Amino acid sequence: MNVNKVDFEATEDFLILAGPAISTKTKGIFAGHGWVDEETDHEDYAGLDVQGKVDFVIPGPPGAKAPGSNMGAMRTKRQLAEERGAAALVELYQLPFPWAMFANFFGGESLSVASEEDGGPAKITYAWMNEKEGLSFKDIQSAKKLKVTLNSSGFSSERVYSHNVIGVLEGTDPELKDEYLLITAHFDHVGVGSQGGQYTPQDSIFNGARDNAFGTIAMLNTAKALAAERPKRSVIILAVTGEELGLLGSAYYADHPLIPLEKVIFNFNTDGAGYSETGAVSIFGWDRTGTNEMLEAGVKPFDLEIIPDPAPEQGLFDRSDNVSFARKGVPALTFSPGFREFDAEILQHYHQVTDEADSIDYDYLTKYCKAFAHCCRMIANSPNKPVWAEGDKYEEAGKELYQIKP
Repeated sequence: MNVNKVDFEATEDFLILAGPAISTKTKGIFAGHGWVDEETDHEDYAGLDVQGKVDFVIPGPPGAKAPGSNMGAMRTKRQLAEERGAAALVELYQLPFPWAMFANFFGGESLSVASEEDGGPAKITYAWMNEKEGLSFKDIQSAKKLKVTLNSSGFSSERVYSHNVIGVLEGTDPELKDEYLLITAHFDHVGVGSQGGQYTPQDSIFNGARDNAFGTIAMLNTAKALAAERPKRSVIILAVTGEELGLLGSAYYADHPLIPLEKVIFNFNTDGAGYSETGAVSIFGWDRTGTNEMLEAGVKPFDLEIIPDPAPEQGLFDRSDNVSFARKGVPALTFSPGFREFDAEILQHYHQVTDEADSIDYDYLTKYCKAFAHCCRMIANSPNKPVWAEGDKYEEAGKELYQIKP
């Protein structure tokens, strides 16, 4: 792409995420956020003729701060520009992490859950551009004229399939068996070679022993233990795919549950980046679901302490599969190997080719699996159901899901 005689090279400072092949010389126009909201009477396209032009817009809807809000607005913004006859929509990169990270994540092959309402392939080019010397974003926003040359061979996509794996254990109590504990763990990792991260000629396979063979084994061990001596409530064992690609498997199941979510009393997820404290487990979501005492009792026989919500700056509760169910209102948390911060000991294996099975402390893994299974049993047998703490950001979703009246 060339804007006012300044070249923007693909991947280096310009990234196309959707759209057909295009070769055009046209005008550009700045359209605010490129957003329309009838409820708030917000209309960025009011008085603008964007027919056949390249729309340059600020990321996200107005007022958005979280990166997720910016990403979530992508399809809507593209469709708004399509409806108004734009040739292309280009977002001006202003997210709180380096362009290189964004370009690496979106610049290669990627997977997403196919939407039943996505309207098919994009009809216009949709792209993001980074600021570069010679043409600042302020220049684009204030320019009286923008001349744009845009060439692309087009964005291609194909439908591929992956699988969640589910099993159900029926509970023993005549009444409680109609309630379900949902146990989850993701079984994918980040791939091989350039699909992953840093690798060497000697090893390019990202095995993911800690993330998340640890959790997958804990889940399977729990299924075996609960099958041998069934609890009062029924139990759903759900191994999910695509967590590393954006919680795809759990998000899909949460939208298409085989057992209605209002019958699920709790989601107990197990996942982790690694461990540096073999005398502990970490809980993401501590003090939010009324399960503290059950968790403390569940790990006590194995001489493990609980580290509540480690590395808070990482926002880990909202980065694993538990959040797919929390958003629907199901009380949820994640049980993770013990650590307090993302220090060197964690980072030496986190998403690295060194995260191999022979680097695991198997005595600790055994205790971890037993503790997780025991916690699951206690929750499945408890006369009290987990519930979101008052004021929790998912409390209202829970009230709506379970039809809890004030």
